[in-house]
Amino acid sequence: MSNLNFLLFGIYPYIALAVFVVGCWIRYDREPYTWKADSSQLLDQKGFRLSSNLFHIGIIFVLCGHFVGLLTPASIYHHVITSPQKQLLAMISGGSFGLLCLVGLVMLLKRRLMNPRVRATSKTSDIVILVMLLIQLLLGLSTIFASAQHLDGVEMEHLAEWAQGIVTLRGVTASEAIAHVDLIFKLHIFFGLTLLVVFPFTRLVHMISVPVKYFARNYQLVRER
Repeated sequence: MSNLNFLLFGIYPYIALAVFVVGCWIRYDREPYTWKADSSQLLDQKGFRLSSNLFHIGIIFVLCGHFVGLLTPASIYHHVITSPQKQLLAMISGGSFGLLCLVGLVMLLKRRLMNPRVRATSKTSDIVILVMLLIQLLLGLSTIFASAQHLDGVEMEHLAEWAQGIVTLRGVTASEAIAHVDLIFKLHIFFGLTLLVVFPFTRLVHMISVPVKYFARNYQLVRER
């Protein structure tokens, strides 16, 4: 195992997670009014609902699939499905929702760049994060072609071993598990970790905001009779 592999996949994940947690905490504490997505729907609604729905439906299912697929131990899912079957399922479901997400993301990026009103109110970070998401999504879809070359599920097991090793604070074991997987998977993981690093400084922070208090709020008295 090379030192570079250990640095990128044994140490960098913890650096990315630390920046993510501390960065979000500081931003929410010091700049709470920036904790939003700055929706541009009022500026131009044409095609916005379709592109936004495609993107969000796709990305939610893709992220859920990653969490379940990577963090579920083999000893649990082997009761109902084999590793090759799991890999095939991931390729089909991930590819389907990934394409939905890709279509929506391209539409959103085109709108952000080509619509004069939307472009005028866009921050640089708004455009940069869309481009980064596009690159990450294309890398993810490219892994399907790499997976199709070997359907034995072994490489997917290595990826799951890496993710579970990181979560259980076994960075050395995790980096060893991922040392020999295809380069496209490593690029996908590295770019995903980099998205965690920039996450606290972009509009993506709205992803971790759940309006729980909304359901317990007092009624607003608009006008008395």
